[in-house]
Order: sequence, then structure tokens, then C-alpha cells
Amino acid sequence: MQKPLLAMLIGSAMLTMNAQAADLLQVYQQALANDATYASARAALAAGQERTTQGRSQLLPTIGLGGSSTKTTGDFDTKNPLNPDHTLDNSNNRYALQLTQPLFRWDRWETYQQSKLAQAAAEATFAQAQQDLIVRVSQAYFDVLTAQDALTSIQAQKTATTEQLASAKRNFEVGTQTITDTHEAQAAYDLVVAQEFAAQSDLEVKRAALLQIIGKPAGSLASLRPGVKIAAPEPAAMEPWVSSAEQQNYAVVGAQLNVEIAKREINRTRAGHLPTLDLTASKGRDSTTGVGINKANAIGVTWSVPIFSGFAITSKVRESIALEDKARNDLEATRRAAAQGARTAYLGVNSGLAQVRALEAAEVSSKSALESNKLGYQVGVRINIDVLNAQRQLYSTQRDLSRARYDTLMNGLRLKSAAGSLKEADLAPINALLQN
Repeated sequence: MQKPLLAMLIGSAMLTMNAQAADLLQVYQQALANDATYASARAALAAGQERTTQGRSQLLPTIGLGGSSTKTTGDFDTKNPLNPDHTLDNSNNRYALQLTQPLFRWDRWETYQQSKLAQAAAEATFAQAQQDLIVRVSQAYFDVLTAQDALTSIQAQKTATTEQLASAKRNFEVGTQTITDTHEAQAAYDLVVAQEFAAQSDLEVKRAALLQIIGKPAGSLASLRPGVKIAAPEPAAMEPWVSSAEQQNYAVVGAQLNVEIAKREINRTRAGHLPTLDLTASKGRDSTTGVGINKANAIGVTWSVPIFSGFAITSKVRESIALEDKARNDLEATRRAAAQGARTAYLGVNSGLAQVRALEAAEVSSKSALESNKLGYQVGVRINIDVLNAQRQLYSTQRDLSRARYDTLMNGLRLKSAAGSLKEADLAPINALLQN
């Protein structure tokens, strides 16, 4: 008797675990592990972090070992009595170990400085990818909740409309209402059935979008608690957010680094007119059959002074100057876009908060209006269409209210992203508003 009971308890526990809804932080952790776009950005960061090492390598010494081994045979015309056969047969083995240390290579120095800037740019790009992931996951999460709320609202409206249709048919059968009330209720029911199919399809589309990010079906998601209060942005003024976006937005930071890289490129190109100086040292051994072994050690400097290169360097300098000007304009465009994004998000948050307050009041009024119309319908001072309209108004208001809350939360995240301050920790306050 105990084994079936134990199996039932285990099964019940498993069902409880499966019924536990995933919250926003859990979905975000799944995205960190499975999102392909984020994984690509992480790989790009790993590649970018090698730039400094590669740039520094051009300033460090290079050591190489080279050699050759040859065998020479042949006939030649000679009167050497020691070689009456007039033949040549000898072997030569040669190797050399050489070290080269750049002493003055201005182009390589500029390349090294560019490599450090390029690594910083890669880190800024990855930081932007992290923020984008937070926004993408949150948007997909709330899109699913929005679609769920819409479907739930339509299904509730369908239930109410079904009851109203049944009531209209009963009243028509007993002769207290006309066939018009039945037709109106039937039309409302048919419309809500069509809306239910559309809402179900939209929910599947939104779930598929979340699946694309986290790599597996999301299952049940935690929804917002009823009557949640959304905090206003801090600071409460727009200008600090705009100023932060113009300076700290990661896209702006990356564009600033690109300007510095372009400046360094001008200097690197101009270095083509400068002389170069290297320290060289070598150790060699040369052995030839019949001759002997020669050993040689050498140390010295090599230099080169460019005189004329067909105007190639001058042309490249002009090209670099033009590209630096392009980078400056790109920076200005990025800065303006970041500032506009911060303004839009800030206004979206404050507008959303106002909409939420207005819709909360409208929901209370719509509930009261529905109850009044139901009562009036029962006593005969309201007709069936009045009740149906009141129902539609209430459910439409509830859908708009949930969407306004989600949009306000998303605009808050976008505001922090535009300002360059969005972090994983910013999801915790939002996650606290959810319920399983």
C-alpha cells in the first residue's frame, strides 16, 4: 500500500515543479547560455582582446633560425694535378641564427596604440550587446505576457458573451425580448470567437520569438501582480539622462574610440615618410667539403630612408584624413541618436505612468458601468447591446492597462540602456513585481 502512495507523492511533486512559472531573471539566465547573437558577441570580444598582444608584437624582437644544405657535383676544365678526373663533388651546410630588434619604427608604434583602442572598442561593443540582450529578453518576455493577457481577456469576454447570448435566447423564447437582442448577442459571440483565434495565433508567434532567444520553449511565465506600482525614473529630470546618453552610451563610446583610431591611422600613414632603424645580431656556421668550417658572429644596425614611392604615401595620408572626418561625423550622428533615444524613452516612461493611472481609474469606472448595465437589463431599462458594449469596454480597458504597464517597464529599461547604465541588476526590481 505504501508504494502507490509514494509514487503518487513523487508524481505530485513533479507536477508542482513543472507548474512553477519561470520569472524574468530565470529566462534571462537561459538567454545568457543559449542566445546565438550574444554568443557571437562574446566570441567577437575574445577575438578583440587579442589586438593588443598582436600590436605589441611588432615592437618586440624577432628571432629566426635559417639554413641550407646543398650538394654540388659536375665536371670542369682544370689542370690541377690533384684532381686528374676533372670532377666536382662537395657538400655545403649552412645555418644562421638572427635577431632583429626594431629601434625606430613609428608606424609600428602607432599600430600598437591602435590595437589598444581596438580592444577597448571590442569591449564597448560587447557591453552594448549585453544591454541589448537584456532589452531583447525583456521585450520578448513581456510580449508573451501581453499576448497571454489579451487571450485571457478575450476568453473572459467570450464567456460573458456566451452567457448573454443564452439569456437573450431564453428571454426570446418566453417572449420578454425581441429577436434583435438574440441577433446582437450572436454577432458579438461570433466576433469574439474570431478574436480568440487571432489572439491564440499571436500568442504562439510571441512564444516562438522568445524561443529564438532562449533556445527552448519557455513554458509558463510569471505575470505581473495585480495593482503593481511602477516607480518613476530617477533622476526625475530629462536632461541628466540625455547628458549621460551623449557621454556614456556604449555606441557613443565605440564611436569615440573609432575617432581615436582614425587619428592614429593618419600618424601611422605619415610614418611612411620617416626612416627606420633596426638592431640586428646573427650567429652563423658554414661548412663546405674540402674547404673547412667557417663561423661568424655579427651585430649592427640597419637603416632605411624612403625617398620616393610614387605618391602612394601622400595619397594614403589624404585617405586617412578623409576617414577621420567620416569617423567624427559618425560620432556626432551616434551621439544625437543616443540623446534622442534617451528623450523618447524618458517621455515614454512618464507618459506610460500617466496612462497606467488613467486606465486604472477607467477600469474601476468600466466595472461599475457593466454592473449598472446588467442591473438595468434585468429591470428592463437597458437593452442587450448596452450590456455587450459595457463588457467590451471593460475587457478593452483591462487589455490596454496591462499593455501600458509592460510598455512603461520596457521604456524604463530602454532609458537606462540609452544612458549606458543598464545592468543585469536592473532586472531584479522588475522581477519583484512578478508572481508565479
